[in-house]
Amino acid sequence: MSEIWKPGSFTKNFSWGPAENGLRQLYEMIRLGFAGEMVDVERSIFRQRVADSGRSDYIPINFFLFNKTIDGKDFLVADELVFQALMAPHTANFDRLALFALNFSYVGRWSGAESTQRRPALWAYHYIIDRVATDFKWNTDKINADDIQNFIEGDRRYRAKSARKVSTNLKYLYGVGRLEAFSDSRVQRWWVDALFLALDRLIEDSALDGHQVPEERYSSVLAGSGFATLSGKASLEKKLATPHLVALFRACGGRARFSEAHVRERTELKIPEVEWFAANDNRPEGAVHPSNPRILKSIPRACAMLARYAGFDVIGADELEQFDIEEFIRSHTRSALDRLREQGIVPTMSVEDLMRMTRGK
Repeated sequence: MSEIWKPGSFTKNFSWGPAENGLRQLYEMIRLGFAGEMVDVERSIFRQRVADSGRSDYIPINFFLFNKTIDGKDFLVADELVFQALMAPHTANFDRLALFALNFSYVGRWSGAESTQRRPALWAYHYIIDRVATDFKWNTDKINADDIQNFIEGDRRYRAKSARKVSTNLKYLYGVGRLEAFSDSRVQRWWVDALFLALDRLIEDSALDGHQVPEERYSSVLAGSGFATLSGKASLEKKLATPHLVALFRACGGRARFSEAHVRERTELKIPEVEWFAANDNRPEGAVHPSNPRILKSIPRACAMLARYAGFDVIGADELEQFDIEEFIRSHTRSALDRLREQGIVPTMSVEDLMRMTRGK
């Protein structure tokens, strides 16, 4: 009951455009506000850059992006959501990631913000965890504006006269962003990105209170945040993927993975020569875990060598853009068989012997 839910500017009409565009308006506003650069930007400068578009920026900067104050100046943080907006074309993956950011509801703080604005959409967070995940078992067909309104207004933590506008806006977002993708129990690209975004936000949020999260606590902090429930239908595949991705996040240096200077220094401490680092191509590369090719994370190019320390294989930018899971499996299977042949390792039983053994005859 220590939580207080306030709708804030979420009651405003952001004019998302045609449903088939998904959350493209948010995607384009991030690209414009950050001017295509993966560096923290002053909140005032971001707002100046988007002012000419004639659009309200309250929803993006107060509900989707992360804010922090440095030396008296308010900044918007360049984290995983910004990385996906700047370094990849707009796809449904971005929309899922953005919906997760909204539901996760960690947006930091800025000058003049109320304490409740640090987690401004707790009503969405609890609707997903308590209603959609728990009661509906991720059957998103049961979601409607009336149900959202009843849920919000039925909780004493909600402090506003009406939740109708909040409910209709949220239902619309879940529709155009296609929240139904969260009901897939398989590991998907947006889910992998969401795990990195969750860690980015949790670590930054803790830093606002002067606390540094030790690397060895990343897994426990992630688990305590409700990520596993909030990010979609639970599965063994996701559970097994999580420690691999946390290890990759750690190996790449957390949010410092976006700093080329930091990554170069971190790498050169272990590998004297870094000829792989090519400044003329800044496209992200891919880190894929050999245990499951669906555990695929796009990472800054400079992090490629660091990803190998976490047990990941690295694929180039071209292969990442056209990644084919089945072809990846076939290719790795052929490579494994070739290595066995080179080492003179051959089967000790025939196919007939194997069939007899498995059939118990």
